[in-house]
Amino acid sequence: MKYSIDKKETYTIITIDEKKLDTTVAPDLKSEFVKLNAEGINNLILDLSNVKYTDSSGLSSILIANRLCNSTGGLLVMTGLQDHVMKLITISKLESVLHILPTVEEGIDRIFLHAIERDLTSKE
Repeated sequence: MKYSIDKKETYTIITIDEKKLDTTVAPDLKSEFVKLNAEGINNLILDLSNVKYTDSSGLSSILIANRLCNSTGGLLVMTGLQDHVMKLITISKLESVLHILPTVEEGIDRIFLHAIERDLTSKE
């Protein structure tokens, strides 16, 4: 699987450099999500701007990442979704479960907002 990881202090950006997120790629992606979570990384931005197609196994790997991030108080933000990928998410009725934004920059802003909200909630 071709991808790049950019680790920052409070978040990590994973850019998928594949046209298809399917059964040939999804297991490696799931493994990477589990490994990052084990390292203590709980805020992920998944840049899918290069992905033109995904199937249920690709969607499953994304849902695993979402669950891992949520379980540690973090956030998964997906950015750059192409039409086909967004259509599958909509058909699966997951647009209300997943955090989807147009750009990585907006994803970064959402991660910081989530941290502020979490801090305010914990002080109450």
